[in-house]
Amino acid sequence: MTSLWWQTSAIYQIYPRSFQDTGDDGIGDLKGIERRLDYLAGLGVGAIWICPIYSSPMVDFGYDISDYCDVDPRFGTLADFDDLLGQAHRRGLKVLLDFVPNHSSDQHPWFVESCASRENQKRDWYIWHDPAADGGPPNNWISDFGGSAWEWDEVTGQYYYHAFLKQQPDLNWRHPGVQTAMYDVLRFWFDRGVDGFRIDVLWHLLKAADFPDNPPNPNYRPGMGDMHRLLQLHSTDQPEVHLIAAEMREIADSYGARGHGERVLIGEIYLPVDRLMHYYGGERPEMHLPFNFQLIDTPWRARSLAAVITGYEAALPPGGGPNWVLGNHDRPRVAAKRGQAQARVAAVLLLTLRGTPTLYYGDELGLSDVAIEPSQVQDPHELRQPGLALGRDPVRTPMPWDDSDNAGFTRAKPWLPLNDDWRTRNVMRMTEEPRSILMLYRRLLALRRDWPALSIGDFLLLKAEDEILIYARRHGSERLIVALNFGKRQHRLELPDWAHGSRLLLSTTEDAAPVETVAFLLRSNEAVVLEAR
Repeated sequence: MTSLWWQTSAIYQIYPRSFQDTGDDGIGDLKGIERRLDYLAGLGVGAIWICPIYSSPMVDFGYDISDYCDVDPRFGTLADFDDLLGQAHRRGLKVLLDFVPNHSSDQHPWFVESCASRENQKRDWYIWHDPAADGGPPNNWISDFGGSAWEWDEVTGQYYYHAFLKQQPDLNWRHPGVQTAMYDVLRFWFDRGVDGFRIDVLWHLLKAADFPDNPPNPNYRPGMGDMHRLLQLHSTDQPEVHLIAAEMREIADSYGARGHGERVLIGEIYLPVDRLMHYYGGERPEMHLPFNFQLIDTPWRARSLAAVITGYEAALPPGGGPNWVLGNHDRPRVAAKRGQAQARVAAVLLLTLRGTPTLYYGDELGLSDVAIEPSQVQDPHELRQPGLALGRDPVRTPMPWDDSDNAGFTRAKPWLPLNDDWRTRNVMRMTEEPRSILMLYRRLLALRRDWPALSIGDFLLLKAEDEILIYARRHGSERLIVALNFGKRQHRLELPDWAHGSRLLLSTTEDAAPVETVAFLLRSNEAVVLEAR
């Protein structure tokens, strides 16, 4: 069976404000991404996913959109995007955009009209509701950013719903006009040649039509954040959302059917695995890849990881494409959570599991979370609920390219501070170090390209005990063994009979032991890939 590009490629997530500035304003831009395409192609990824670049007041840094079919001037122009897309395609790189269908900016013309009067034709494009009997919000739903999810509008005497900031009113996806308009947005970018979308908070799109209260969360503890006081039973993951997802998929597939190249849809869905699987679709296909975030929070132990991996594999529907993620623009960086030695082990895990891996920019350098002083905080999540460590600024800091001023990111003051060790932890310096984590990522990505077993082969768990996780990847005549040590002790490990005489393809350490005929020595904090011959 011929594999599709998104099944064999690694995806690289770019936070555009922080990747490369060419406009000397301290903010990254599209020309900056274009300037670094050779780096991305050389790294070995097959696709880039760019966080929102649309016109926006930037209250939530692009996730509050005022025009879905234009580029914000901070990032450039539509012509700049077309140039970037063309240059990426010339290098064999696919380009994915963020699609944010759940909510717009309150400055979007649709919402301006919706607020004008109750009789306006766009009124029901957003979610409006009369007050409760006591004059307060219609129900107890909580914004993900804290506080009530309902905002009072004095002019029209109703509340509108916002799952996030009040400047991000939720669109009413039960309205046919909203569906038509948003599907046209997908077509607008597909027609320009975009290869796919990551769909923001897909499970939020539909809300229970009668707006009942959400039940309390029995596991809530102070410090978890206001949104966790309730279970989002009625405000997310409604059955009707699957009809919307299926229609988005039909649009994407129609481009491939017309010979314009296979398009991909990736859904951001934070749900338990059993509910996540529904977003692959049934009789009607939905997401190609519902994002699988389990590696981010799973305890970093062999048995825990093995249980997650095998449970996920078993849950996948027939033909469902697996995928794995270690971090993103909302979650702590893997090096911050696991340390530098285990960040190398994590890279091997991510890039040798079955399915599509997504890398977050800077993780290939071992970037950690950057300390942000209170006066430097930009993220509204942190500003609304200070002291709870909910801020996302620490993982959105500028990419360090070299040891020149501002790490080669900008000639102005960066919008967020650089990592403290940027003079040594940067692309230029780490490219010169054969054993750097950057070079490890390059070797791993090259290995994925050279060995189909690592991208499309099957998965077989061989061992998960103590500090050691071992599995095989197999495709045709290829037989590879991946062994990971999550601890500080070395282990002598026996090879299965069919793998006697294996040779070492890759190790995360400089002093990897030679492979014996029937066994091998796995050093502390080491991961290896072996070829069984």
